[in-house]
Amino acid sequence: MKIDFNRKLTNKERMQIPRQPMPEQDPAIRAHNFDEVPLGYTEEQARIEALRCIQCPTQPCVDGCPVSIQIPQFIKLIAEGDFVGAARKIKETNALPAICGRVCQQENQCEAVCVVGKRGEPVAIGRLERFAADYEREHGLIEIPRLPSPTGKKVAVIGAGPAGLAAAGELALHGHSVTIFEALHKPGGVLFYGIPEFRLPKSIVEAEVQYVKDLGVELKTDFVIGKTRTIDELLEEDGYDAVFIGTGAGLPYFLKIPGENLNGVYSANEFLTRVNLMRGFLFPETDTPIPFAKRIAVFGAGNTAMDAARTALRLPTAEKVYIIYRRSRAEMPARKEEIEHGEAEGIEFVFLASPVRFIGDEEGWLKAVELQRMELGEPDASGRRRPVPVANSEFTFEIDAAIIAIGNGSNPLVAKTTPGLAVDKWGHIIADPETGKTSRDRIYAGGDIVRGEATVIEAMGDGRRAAKAIHEFLMNELAKPASQRAAELQSY
Repeated sequence: MKIDFNRKLTNKERMQIPRQPMPEQDPAIRAHNFDEVPLGYTEEQARIEALRCIQCPTQPCVDGCPVSIQIPQFIKLIAEGDFVGAARKIKETNALPAICGRVCQQENQCEAVCVVGKRGEPVAIGRLERFAADYEREHGLIEIPRLPSPTGKKVAVIGAGPAGLAAAGELALHGHSVTIFEALHKPGGVLFYGIPEFRLPKSIVEAEVQYVKDLGVELKTDFVIGKTRTIDELLEEDGYDAVFIGTGAGLPYFLKIPGENLNGVYSANEFLTRVNLMRGFLFPETDTPIPFAKRIAVFGAGNTAMDAARTALRLPTAEKVYIIYRRSRAEMPARKEEIEHGEAEGIEFVFLASPVRFIGDEEGWLKAVELQRMELGEPDASGRRRPVPVANSEFTFEIDAAIIAIGNGSNPLVAKTTPGLAVDKWGHIIADPETGKTSRDRIYAGGDIVRGEATVIEAMGDGRRAAKAIHEFLMNELAKPASQRAAELQSY
């Protein structure tokens, strides 16, 4: 549609502008490549979409954003054609806008409370965030803000995922010396090893990580806290004044059914790490092989399951890829957009079916799974209707690869090597939700290691809040005797 950008529109006129669709690759083509699926807005599309924002005074979208981006302000700048100004406005509270614009669940957060959305479709806040960040980067206009004088305080950040990167960037902006310790050989955490290239290009992750490094943050990879060094050694021997733990939840859950040790059964973590972090989809150009299977089943229905299924579909030998889920489509926790993308690409869904056992051949390779039909009963604690087995409904389903994507738990290494660090029954670190304070003096935590599996932006929000608390502690509390600080810690 044609818009006169020089004329001031009334709110009624803004409300009549339809939400701008995101251009994307054709499903028949993209199902066979790892290129990014959504192609991004043009400048005109971005400005038209930005005009849909009525700049309401209550700004519920800001409250709906875990990192409190000033959403109406950056959207107004896009509408005016100041795309770089919009990117810099976002970066006042979010150091990773190109990532968040692609993978955050805006439909459940800022867009869910958009006033425009009460009468029609909400403003495409995430797509506009992506546009502004991409414009700044692609035009070589990224600018590092002026940093304050060094405070002389040192902070260690454990984990280079969303929570750790957000905390590190915020602490650097306060003038502290920050070092991130990352166990893997590439920074980014789940952004790098968990989210596929076609949804989040690795070049985007690398550029956003570089921005954090340009703020003065030091990054040490292949550094396993709990083995290479412990947190206590960082604090007592290496001179760090505080520690933030953002190690995520990377320990995969399994189905605990017979046959799960057969060749051809993988956790989603292993499968996606092989493909994403180790570039397995380029084998044999790379050193990492991935399963060459024809009929692949993914068990689970969240975003990780959709990522695994859509990745498997793109493997050269894949003929059929299935999502097998014990509930119905209505209960799928994955993003609606990801479900629709997967369906368009050819993913097949098997609903109301639960695995009973995996069946192997005489050489120990997976050849089938026995499933049982389910029906939905009353809602459980999650609010979704509980799946109930249907008696005598078992049937055999032929597959030669299975990917388990039913969630992750916390790796116990950090907690086990940090005496006095309180954890809950699932192994998650117990921390104050507003400050990230743990049961140990000078140790803070946030993200999935505290929450369990959460969203990228929620982890980043934890990192920012903890960074604020750490800054206040370093500037005001550190001078107190350790015994006094310990007495003031919340009881765990």
